Amino acid sequence: MAVKADHRGTNRVVFERGVPAQMMGIDGTWRRECTMEDVSETGAKLTIDGSVEGLHLKEFFLVLSSTGLAYRRCELAWVNGDQIGVNFLKAGDKKKKARSTAAGA
Repeated sequence: MAVKADHRGTNRVVFERGVPAQMMGIDGTWRRECTMEDVSETGAKLTIDGSVEGLHLKEFFLVLSSTGLAYRRCELAWVNGDQIGVNFLKAGDKKKKARSTAAGA
């Protein structure tokens, strides 16, 4: 495990072997195994097992424990083959975005 600063200036923890995790749809209709390659306070890089075709990746959960008690709500940032980048959403992020969009209209 190594810590390095990325181009955005945030500290990122890079895992030598990756951390097993699962991605799950917000509505619970799909689930995929994945490996968390690195993580920062604001997001992570994941390697996905299997195809992502047909999955709603705009927003989903990254489940970090077998019991489902440790998880993060995510939005897709980028895709590169079987790897994706995700941004972590904080509670209230959607409401703030909706409010700022409505205020600007």
